[in-house]
Amino acid sequence: MERWYLMTTVVLIGLTVRWTVSLNSYSGAGKPPMFGDYEAQRHWQEITFNLPIKQWYFNSSDNDLLYWGLDYPPLTAYHSLLCAYVAKFINPDWIALHTSRGYESQAHKLFMRTTVLVADLLIYIPAVVLYCCCLKEMSTKKKIANALCILLYPGLILIDYGHFQNIYNSVSLGFALWGVLGVSYDWDLLGSLAFCLAINYKQMELYHSLPFFCFLLGKCFKKGLKGKGFILLIKLACTVVASFILCWLPFFTEREQTLQVLRRLFPVDRGLFEDKVANVWCSFSIFLKIKDILPHHIQIIISFCFTFLSLLPACIKLILQPSPKAFKFTLVTCALSFFLFSFQVHEKSILLVSLPVCLVLSEIPLMSTWFLLVSTFSMLPLLLKDELLMPSVVTMVAFFIACATSFSIFEKTSEEELQLKSFSISVRKYLPYFTFLPRIIQHLFLISIIMMVLLTLMTVTLDPPQKLPDLFSVLVCFVSCLNFLFFLIYFNIIIMWDSKSRRSQKKIS
Repeated sequence: MERWYLMTTVVLIGLTVRWTVSLNSYSGAGKPPMFGDYEAQRHWQEITFNLPIKQWYFNSSDNDLLYWGLDYPPLTAYHSLLCAYVAKFINPDWIALHTSRGYESQAHKLFMRTTVLVADLLIYIPAVVLYCCCLKEMSTKKKIANALCILLYPGLILIDYGHFQNIYNSVSLGFALWGVLGVSYDWDLLGSLAFCLAINYKQMELYHSLPFFCFLLGKCFKKGLKGKGFILLIKLACTVVASFILCWLPFFTEREQTLQVLRRLFPVDRGLFEDKVANVWCSFSIFLKIKDILPHHIQIIISFCFTFLSLLPACIKLILQPSPKAFKFTLVTCALSFFLFSFQVHEKSILLVSLPVCLVLSEIPLMSTWFLLVSTFSMLPLLLKDELLMPSVVTMVAFFIACATSFSIFEKTSEEELQLKSFSISVRKYLPYFTFLPRIIQHLFLISIIMMVLLTLMTVTLDPPQKLPDLFSVLVCFVSCLNFLFFLIYFNIIIMWDSKSRRSQKKIS
């Protein structure tokens, strides 16, 4: 009884923080002609309610695609339609065709914020609570502390409730988390269904698709493709195909209809990267303007090759040695590879990496906390543009304190607790004096925190040179990218040396 009382308190704290952040102004408020991402969500409700399904993704006099045209999968459109019916019941003016463009009122803001909170309560928060309750070899207090830290992750809160990049990130991430729970505890069909819903809500969930595919394929191989494994493979294929058909059924009536939706979902014409994003292509464009030097199709090929090669080792290892632990870490490395190297990346896509990092928070608390702080910092230019400096600082400090007190992160810095023991042993075969890796990581952590604090202070207090107006934004991206490259190497080391670590533990026992 006490456990559920404490868990309820944690959920209420998470909801309170979210609602408090949402009381700030949102992206694009009172700024015509586009009005920002808040208006995009309202406009999608207007379009889905007033136009037939066949017109949702096509340009017309009633649906100007240049004005926040739908560019997310069908499940997002259905969600917008559901919200539109509720809006129609409360106030039809909110979704009136044409005349509601740029609509702003306190009542409507309250409605939109409530829809995000309800989505969190129905999908994301229950998944977090159940995941933490299912963690093994942890005390009840540790499970509750873990749930608190995940729910206090500032990146998701600031984007969904502060910036109001209200594509309901918690919905797709929540479905993905339900998928992780399903396949990790052998509810493979339910897990596959949940992840299909995630992809059909937000196409960027493809960042997580390869680990799901490799983990389930590895399970099938393990069971034997001439017996139970083959049956499982057929069941999984039927589940995936059926879920996609149900979501896309209204758009399968005509070939052009399907192609138009796909064109909207994958707009390759937008370029290699968008705005200031902490990935390799944007950060290193300081030295080499790839977007200006190479043809468009060559950029696509190069980004594909780098992405594929960087995630390949972890995916192969997961197929050969499938386990829930390897699955979670492979989710991190694959999502991070996509973020760093893939084509047309947005700064908010780092949230797709942050979700699986939250899932290993209890296993490597120092590194996970560090990554989650950097991921929020990497969005600093966007957050400052929306006047979210104070909410950003407060939520990041609160998250850091929660992690530091819950997991004693500064005490858990040994090779074993950083999950680098087997790697260090391998290196010591050639370099006997290689005993200083934990100290290096501690120093890198402190340097990273100091750099983030200094860059934040500089961005807020100093004016950039006239010839370099984006200086501080570019520095934020570059420093964040260097951190992410380090994390990519670190998480891959954990994956590749994991089996050696398990073998050595078996010998000891």
